[in-house]
Amino acid sequence: MKVIYHCYGSSHSSVVAAAIHLRWLPSDRIPESREILGLPHYDRTDPDQIGTCFLMGTDEAGREVYIIGMGAAKGVVRRAIESIFQICGVSRDEYMLVDTLPNVGLVTKIGGFLSRAVGLIGVGRPLTVWGVRRSYPKFVQLVQGVRRRLDDAGGGRFAGDHSAK
Repeated sequence: MKVIYHCYGSSHSSVVAAAIHLRWLPSDRIPESREILGLPHYDRTDPDQIGTCFLMGTDEAGREVYIIGMGAAKGVVRRAIESIFQICGVSRDEYMLVDTLPNVGLVTKIGGFLSRAVGLIGVGRPLTVWGVRRSYPKFVQLVQGVRRRLDDAGGGRFAGDHSAK
């Protein structure tokens, strides 16, 4: 099973969700800023890497956890992923695409734009962390919902976008 968390630029929300999934970040408290800043790819993915899938790790059930930024073309990228998987013989039961962007607040979006698009890292990065910490319970809820559905279904039958409900 492949779990692919996606957001706009694979720099913030997908990284945080994947880290919660892999238990690198806690689910019982809001992490310190340094914990978030220490994550691989956090606020470090370049705009020209949008569309690149990055393996973050493998969870305790053997599921591979990836991140990808889809930019403004989320629908196109999602269809491309699904069609490439189909061509390669990867069944819809073998992957799950999870949209993390609905959990991102305005402060994180502004910070991400300033840091990644404009290059004002000193201003943008702290804003992204502040925004992620503020929205953190939503990320935990999303990941717990993903894990619950994966466990309930034995890890399969989840193509498409999913959010915690």
